Amino acid sequence: MYKKFIGLSVIASLTACGVLPTERLAPDEEAVVVGAAVRRNFTPLEPAFTCLADNLRQQRRPAIGIAVGDVKDYTGKYNQNEGNAITQGGALMAYSALGKLGDVVQLHERFDTRIGELELAYTDRRQLGDGQPHAVESGKPPVAWVPYFGGSILGSQYYVIGGITEVNYDIQSGGADVSVSNVGGKRRTYTMNIGVDLRLVDTRTLLVVKTVSLQKQIKGEEVGVGVYRFFGSELLDLTVGAKRQEPLQLGVRTTIEQGILELVAAVGKVDVKPCLELAADQRKATVQAKVVVPVQAPAAPVALAAAPVVSASKVLAAGTPLLDATSTQSGQVPQNAGASQQDAGYDIEFDVASAAISPRVMSLIDKIVSDAALGKRVSYKLLSRDSEVYPPMQRDELINQRLHTVSDLLVARGVQAARISVTWRPEPTDGKIFRYENGLQLLARISLWQ
Repeated sequence: MYKKFIGLSVIASLTACGVLPTERLAPDEEAVVVGAAVRRNFTPLEPAFTCLADNLRQQRRPAIGIAVGDVKDYTGKYNQNEGNAITQGGALMAYSALGKLGDVVQLHERFDTRIGELELAYTDRRQLGDGQPHAVESGKPPVAWVPYFGGSILGSQYYVIGGITEVNYDIQSGGADVSVSNVGGKRRTYTMNIGVDLRLVDTRTLLVVKTVSLQKQIKGEEVGVGVYRFFGSELLDLTVGAKRQEPLQLGVRTTIEQGILELVAAVGKVDVKPCLELAADQRKATVQAKVVVPVQAPAAPVALAAAPVVSASKVLAAGTPLLDATSTQSGQVPQNAGASQQDAGYDIEFDVASAAISPRVMSLIDKIVSDAALGKRVSYKLLSRDSEVYPPMQRDELINQRLHTVSDLLVARGVQAARISVTWRPEPTDGKIFRYENGLQLLARISLWQ
């Protein structure tokens, strides 16, 4: 009986470890499991997209018109129970990758044009209206249908086509499984890879401008321990372990993204290698250091004033001059939009991955303190190089440390902490880059209220 109690206790403790948070969404419904929040789907190549877009923008050339054809799965890997092993959305991933380049690329829809073609057919039959009267002929009453004179569809310059051509399982595996008296453990590692072939085609001539063939290895591991023992007439069989693998479809997305970078760089006549090296260096720094911040911890951190932090969408809705004319009218902030320079105040720039204050910035701190002592309403912005690209949560942590670094210096020089209010900063899950002038990005806006 005692051994049974031990076994049941172990099972109960293991079950308790796996409890997930739940939430009851309606009074008459059962509670449902609530997982992680939705976030932007970023990849390790985000810094490379920022870098390439900057290089293309410096050429001051018109946006490159690019469409995407069918980027198919050609591997033929299919399981009757689980379906296709490889994503069927390669074209969608390619479109999203091109969108990360912002205004240097003009995207043309060619993958699914059914709605556009249908509405053009309605227009041709004089069935499509927009709720407004239109004058078609002089001296005749206006009509309710939208007139069409042709030429509204813009032509593309290039299009991307290709497919996912390889998926090779278990190209390398290894590990150990050791057991002594039916008590032991195991550790196994395995590696597979996928391959992608893409090409960029001139739309008018159908000449292939550039081809790329890329592959990426996907790694995984499995660990576990187990006990299989008889205690008299009682049997104890206990196995504990874990298995994890790099997401396969994320590997496909990342490979397609690098292909897009190389194709666009080729037609834009820029070198993409430094941008890929920048992304690799930042990824290595993020994995190894988890954002290294060389700043001394303050003895007593100053809590910023309890003013509400305004998200980017709310700031735009309120009409605050956050973005310039390149922003969208819908209020959504594109990754490569520029920040407005109409806001007066001081610009406090930080080095990449650092919350330390430089001597030049220290002089700005002294000016802020001087203005605040005169009772003026002072504002300042936190900036860093736009090549500093981290996952949203890590960037948010670094912004917090930079905010406290500046506020601690201000309070140490006599500024009341209650006067310091954060008026805007990116949301913790927002991965967009808010561009400023001279290759900088905007991290936060702060005001010293009277």
